[in-house]
Amino acid sequence: MLELQSVSKRYRGIPAVDDVSFVLREGEVLGYLGPNGSGKSTTVKMVIGMIQPTKGKIFFGGRNIHDDLSGYRAQLGYVPEEAQVYTHLSGLEYLQLIGRLRGMEERLIEQKARTLLQLLSLEGAQYAALSDYSKGMKQRVLIAASLLHEPKLIVFDEPLSGLDAVSSRLFKDLLVLLAGEGKAILYISHVLEVVERVCDRVIVLAKGKVVADAAPRELTRLMELPTLESVFAQLVQQTDTAKVAREIVDVMKVQHG
Repeated sequence: MLELQSVSKRYRGIPAVDDVSFVLREGEVLGYLGPNGSGKSTTVKMVIGMIQPTKGKIFFGGRNIHDDLSGYRAQLGYVPEEAQVYTHLSGLEYLQLIGRLRGMEERLIEQKARTLLQLLSLEGAQYAALSDYSKGMKQRVLIAASLLHEPKLIVFDEPLSGLDAVSSRLFKDLLVLLAGEGKAILYISHVLEVVERVCDRVIVLAKGKVVADAAPRELTRLMELPTLESVFAQLVQQTDTAKVAREIVDVMKVQHG
């Protein structure tokens, strides 16, 4: 459904994303992982059509997304990492705005917006300004907004940010059902234990390049490591955090220069 073909993005000649290729199919939850600065956010910006690749192409349903960007975005749902919303609007007004921008009928917008707010435990706050919402409440509004028009492709960028335990569990259950409905889901997260549980496949990015692309259990088996977290740390040559933590404590104990 979604295909990236040798996609690269350079800023002043420096590669942020370097020759990335993958296919995301209907009904698949694809985890897209990498440390800070690895190129995840740049990839997401290209996938949602915010920026164009320096090299390579992105296809959706066999068609270059930039041939009909508005048509492509009509089939895309997106939850950004940061909850950027119009804070002067209420939760209900925000969903109504999104529905209108999507070209939905007013009666359908009203029905779906109110029902989604109720199901996401936001019914009591639907008339309150988003400026009064907590981070988790804003995140739930964004999730509702991304699903309002029943997209075929959904990009979740750190979707659990700010969610409480109940909302997080609901989201994980929702993810499974969305995949079962044939939605293609690109899932970006640092919460590796959740990725290991909900993703059919994971891509690990390091310095803009793909260093792994396989099912989580296949990666742990091939690398003879117990968890996806340990696989990730080895693949991206992550800092020895235990060693650094010990050194920080040692510095704390220094009394004299």
